[in-house]
Amino acid sequence: MPGVEEEVVFRTGREDDTLPGPIGVAILNRPKSLNALNEPMCKTLHQLYTDWDASPDVHAILVKGVGGKAFCAGGDVKGMVQYILAGQHDKAISFFREEYSLNHKLGTLQTPHIALIDGIVMGGGAGISIHGPFRVATERTVFAMPECGIGLFPDVGASYFLPRLPGQLGSYLGLTGRRLKGVEVKEAQLATHFVPSERLPAIEEALHSLGAQARSPENIRSTLQSFEDAGAAPRPSGLLDQMPAVDECFSFDSIQEIYAALTRKNDAWSRETLDTLNKSSKLSQAVVLRELREGASKSLAECLRMEFRLVHQCVMGKSDFVEGVRALLIDKTGKPQWDPTSIDQVTPDMVDAFFKPLPQAEELQLGEPPGVSSKL
Repeated sequence: MPGVEEEVVFRTGREDDTLPGPIGVAILNRPKSLNALNEPMCKTLHQLYTDWDASPDVHAILVKGVGGKAFCAGGDVKGMVQYILAGQHDKAISFFREEYSLNHKLGTLQTPHIALIDGIVMGGGAGISIHGPFRVATERTVFAMPECGIGLFPDVGASYFLPRLPGQLGSYLGLTGRRLKGVEVKEAQLATHFVPSERLPAIEEALHSLGAQARSPENIRSTLQSFEDAGAAPRPSGLLDQMPAVDECFSFDSIQEIYAALTRKNDAWSRETLDTLNKSSKLSQAVVLRELREGASKSLAECLRMEFRLVHQCVMGKSDFVEGVRALLIDKTGKPQWDPTSIDQVTPDMVDAFFKPLPQAEELQLGEPPGVSSKL
């Protein structure tokens, strides 16, 4: 019988099995909220993964969402800002601590992990999929890290995985929040496989049928690849054709130089990109660029500890986070009042404040074994 939490359903084995099977299945079950994560869900998933990783009877772990629209649309940032506005900053901090600990758990699992990223995958949804070794996208997948648009920053270990994408693609995605759809997600190396959504039940059945052989990542890879190879290859999206322009304009270490490069280029793509940047938080953009540059040489654990310092500033100090969520998700005016209003007004001290160490007792504690990092 499956174990049931209100917002996470889980079982071992097939849905109609009377006996446990070799695959632990976790199902995100908040369809009305596009399966957005809250703190209880993060705790439940963390405990599940800990138990399944230690179990000799669970040979692989699979996670998916319900509702047909989203795998996971992110973390419940609206709820976090409501905590902040109510003066309950500790509750907001607690959520991010639990979420980042879950991201780290996924990145250090010994048990193979498969995420069926069908539908919307944004923010926190990336954090519970990208750090695992297998991510199956479909024609319905929509991926984005849109945090600059709400005065936040790409977190959940994005400072680890975005800099490791081809060229400057991670900088482009992190700063602009550009949405990738369908096969673009695989072309960007965010998904490992691309399969039509109608084939997902068959994939799940095939994984269960592996039995004890599901313990082998190579067997899982071969199974997923057989499904990808069975259909006609999707046409290239054109995303990779943009890479020379992306690399040309996003290779700089200051946001001002990126704006200048886009201005010089002055074609349809660069003008559209500048328009997107102009609408989002300038302070967030400066923080994000430094975050991604530093994350390129850090382990997953180091990236998550850095991000926890950044989010602490977003919750407790000066940032655009509350204003962005208020304007876009709570009051829905669509017109946040960013402070500063231009990139030229962003000072080094403003950015440095995000990266300052916290008192030791407040730092993110992950307890990772020496030498363990993400399987990305």
